[in-house]
Amino acid sequence: MMDQLRPPSPVSILGEARIVAEWLALRFSLPLVKRTAPRSSGDPVLVVPGFGTDDSWTASLRRFLGSLGYDVRGWGLGRNHGRVPELIPRLAEQTAELAGAGGRPVRLIGWSLGGYLAREVARDLTDLVHEVITLGSPVVGGPKYTATAPWYVRRGYDLDEIEAGLEQRESVPIRVPIRAVYSRSDGVVSWQACIDHRSPNVTHHPVVSSHLGLVASPAVFRIVARLLADSDSGSEACH
Repeated sequence: MMDQLRPPSPVSILGEARIVAEWLALRFSLPLVKRTAPRSSGDPVLVVPGFGTDDSWTASLRRFLGSLGYDVRGWGLGRNHGRVPELIPRLAEQTAELAGAGGRPVRLIGWSLGGYLAREVARDLTDLVHEVITLGSPVVGGPKYTATAPWYVRRGYDLDEIEAGLEQRESVPIRVPIRAVYSRSDGVVSWQACIDHRSPNVTHHPVVSSHLGLVASPAVFRIVARLLADSDSGSEACH
């Protein structure tokens, strides 16, 4: 499996131009998606943006989930600059605040690198996180098998060292449910790097989408609503 892993090709990255069609599809189909999606009774949801983006990129997804009754928040930390050791404790603080305010564990949804951050918070704060939904998130290799790899290399990061650090973190398993949404046509993150072979309670959910479309696709909105609803019955108060 590791031999098959490599960053997406330049041709694959060009496919991200599909985001225009995906946005248009969302615009016209969103009323129907909302009418047919399961509702919530106010469960807290925190949505984490991907590398180089901020809450504005996840606004459509958050508005959609809010319309279904979720108490949904952006992460409120500005642009995701990719410095993981700095971001994990800050996201953990946001998660603890939201869980404490509502008295219920939080559902974390993370796009791309945001999903990796959400997983690490769940690893450390098991009692405060109900589940994690990742959207095209690299769980193998960190940035090594993504289109952002050259950016990290130019700034002096050792990708092999980052990968080894991720492997070390896996010695402590993530105990909360993980729903990994991924696309084989992802032009930014190698889809094989989105497959979690370690966590004891993970399910994988393929979609047809660009990487950018993972926060702007009606198919993804439907599956996220379904995954959140499937776990509603198991919600418990925080202790």
